[in-house]
Amino acid sequence: MRKIEHLGIAVKDLKKSTELFEKLLGTPSYKEEAVKSEEVVTSFFQVGETKIELLQSSDGQGPIRKFIEKRNEGLHHIAFAVDDIYAEMERLQEAGFEVLNDVPKRGADHKLIVFLHPRSTNGVLVELCQDIDSSSE
Repeated sequence: MRKIEHLGIAVKDLKKSTELFEKLLGTPSYKEEAVKSEEVVTSFFQVGETKIELLQSSDGQGPIRKFIEKRNEGLHHIAFAVDDIYAEMERLQEAGFEVLNDVPKRGADHKLIVFLHPRSTNGVLVELCQDIDSSSE
């Protein structure tokens, strides 16, 4: 794992939350994107080398909606940048971590993504992400 790529924050209202984070960080969101596979609409901010990803449920029934109903708005996941997502999945599975996807899928911001189940990571949802441009997809 090379670095923290982004922190994912679950929000109820993407527009209001984007405005709030623009004020907080003193910079505009550089991108909004819908990710159908994850049933979310996202808004991204660059903070130094790390990004903040705001996530709003796009369908009212997806994982972000369920997360907010259970835990309210707040930190949803931490994402780590990796060079070879397939090798990391294999390494982590061999080390006993529970990988939630059999194969990586396309995520926001031109990434391949895979998640680790929180029960194998002390209650924290962990995402691995790799730039699609550098993948052997």
